[in-house]
Amino acid sequence: MSSSGSTYGDIHRYEPARESTTAAIAIVLLTVIEVVFVGMFTYGLLNGWGLAETGNMFLGGILAIIFIDLAFVLMLYRKEFLPDVMIVKKRRRKWEDLYVREDQEEGIESFGNAWDQFKRAVYPYYKR
Repeated sequence: MSSSGSTYGDIHRYEPARESTTAAIAIVLLTVIEVVFVGMFTYGLLNGWGLAETGNMFLGGILAIIFIDLAFVLMLYRKEFLPDVMIVKKRRRKWEDLYVREDQEEGIESFGNAWDQFKRAVYPYYKR
């Protein structure tokens, strides 16, 4: 589904998520595996596996597996359960900030009009 609106914030393209059952089952299984490895890592830390050379490598390997498993869970969730939405954004030129306005040739006060400076820092598309 797409719209022809070109004003800022209009939804240009919206494709709903697939929400497949296979992905949901895979996420549940990967989450169970994640919990098992987190439990094993915690057990190893509490029993002092990290004090031995091979135990330290083993704990590092378990930690790597935990993060890789978490990456797969998040990847499946993003791909299968989040919609693909493209919105219209304001286009900024790369050189827009290089030019100085005439009233700012000699600089600006450091604390003068601090609220506007804060808004420009937080929201860079603030109208000048």
